[in-house]
Amino acid sequence: MDFPYIHKVEKRKQAPIKPKTNGYTLENYKGQPTTFHSMIKLTVIIGQVFALNPVLGAWESDSSKLRFSYLSGRCAYTILAILCQVIFLNVLFLIRYFMLFKASMNSNTAVVFFATNTIITVLFLRIATKWPQLCQYIAQIEAIDPLYDKTLVRRCNTSCILILLFAFLEHSFAQVTGIVFISDCRPEIPFYRGIINNSFPWIGLVVPYSPALGILTQFLNFQLTFNWNFADVFIICISFYLTSRLDQINRKIAAIKGKLVPSSFWRTVREDYNRATSLVRRVDEVIGSIVFVSFANNLFFICLQLLHTLADGFKRTPSCTIPDKRWFKGYEYAIYYVYSLTFLILRSLTVSLVASRIHAASREPVHTLYEVPSPEYCIEVKRFIQQIHGETVALTGLQFFKVKRGIVLAIAGTIVTYELVLMQFTGVTPTVSPISADG
Repeated sequence: MDFPYIHKVEKRKQAPIKPKTNGYTLENYKGQPTTFHSMIKLTVIIGQVFALNPVLGAWESDSSKLRFSYLSGRCAYTILAILCQVIFLNVLFLIRYFMLFKASMNSNTAVVFFATNTIITVLFLRIATKWPQLCQYIAQIEAIDPLYDKTLVRRCNTSCILILLFAFLEHSFAQVTGIVFISDCRPEIPFYRGIINNSFPWIGLVVPYSPALGILTQFLNFQLTFNWNFADVFIICISFYLTSRLDQINRKIAAIKGKLVPSSFWRTVREDYNRATSLVRRVDEVIGSIVFVSFANNLFFICLQLLHTLADGFKRTPSCTIPDKRWFKGYEYAIYYVYSLTFLILRSLTVSLVASRIHAASREPVHTLYEVPSPEYCIEVKRFIQQIHGETVALTGLQFFKVKRGIVLAIAGTIVTYELVLMQFTGVTPTVSPISADG
C-alpha cells in the first residue's frame, strides 16, 4: 500500500535548513549569550555624565548589582541639574519673556526647547527608580531563554556614538553662528559676554552678568541639547534588544520550515513569544513617556526648522563691517539650518524605523504558521496565530500612539499639514526671487 503523505514527510525531514533573518545568518548568533545590561551599559554610563538615569552599579557586569537611591551622589547631581535647568533656563527666560511681553517664533521655540528637555531629565530620573527592577526582570527572562546576538552590543554602541557625535557637531554649528555674529556686529563689547548675551539675553537683563553664570548656563544648555538626542539613542538601543529577542524566535520557526515537529515544539515557541511580548509591554510601561516626548519634540522642531528653511532659503546674511571678514561669508545661519534640519529628519526617521521593527518582527511568525500542513496543524498552532492577531506588540507614546511602520507616513502628513498652517500664520511664502534685468 502506498502512503504518499509519509513520503512527503520524509522528504521534508531531509531538506537542508538555511535560516536567515534580516541579513543576519546563524553565525551571528553563536557564542556567549548577550545580556540587556551589557548591551546598554555604555549608553547608560554616557547618559549619567549629563545627569540622566542616575542608577548605581552601572559599571558592574552583573545587573543584580543595579540599585537606585535618592541619597546617592549621582541622584544628587541629577536633582541639582534639574533645579538649575528650571531656574537658570526656564524661569529666567519666562521672566524676560513677560517683562518684554513680545512673543515671536524664536522666543516660543526657546520655551519649548527648555521646557521639553528639562522634562526629559525629570523623566529619566523617574526611569532610574524603575531601572534596577526592569533589568532584573529581563535577566530572569534571559536565564530561561538566553539571547544569542553578538552584533547587538556593537550596533547599540555605534548608534550611540554616531548620533551624539553628529549632535555635538550641530551644537558646534549653532555656537559658530553666535561667535561670528558677535565678532562681526558687536566688537565693542567683551567677546565672551557678547556670546552669552546673544545666546541667553536674560543674563544682564533679569540677573547681573558674571563669567561663572555664563559658563553654568552654557553647560546647562549643552546638557539639554544632549538630553534631547540621548532620548532617541535610548529608544533605539532598547528597540534593538526587543527586536532581536523576537527575531530569535522567528529564526527558530524558520529553521523548522518544511519539517515535521511535535505540538510540544509549538507550545515551547509560543511560550517564548509570550515572554518576549510581555517584555515589550513591561518596557513600554517604563519608557513610554520618553517615547511620547521624543516623538513630539522631533515633530515640533522638524516643522520649525523646515519653516526657517522655507522662509529664509539658502542665502547669506549681510555683514556689519566692510570688508566682510566672516568665516563663511554670511552663510553661517544657512549652513546651520540645513545641517540641523537634515540631521533631525534622519535621526527621527531612524528612531521611527528601528522602533517600528518591534511590531514588524512580532507579526513575522504568522507567515510560517499559515504554511503548516493540515496533518501537522494543532491547537498550539491555532493559539499561536490567535495570539499574534489578538494583540499589537509595539512601543507606544503613553498609549496615545503605537510605533509601527505607518507612523512615518503619519508624521510626514502631519508635518505637511502643520507647515501649511504655520506658513499662513507667519505669512511665509516660499517663492523664487526674480532675476533682475541686468543680472
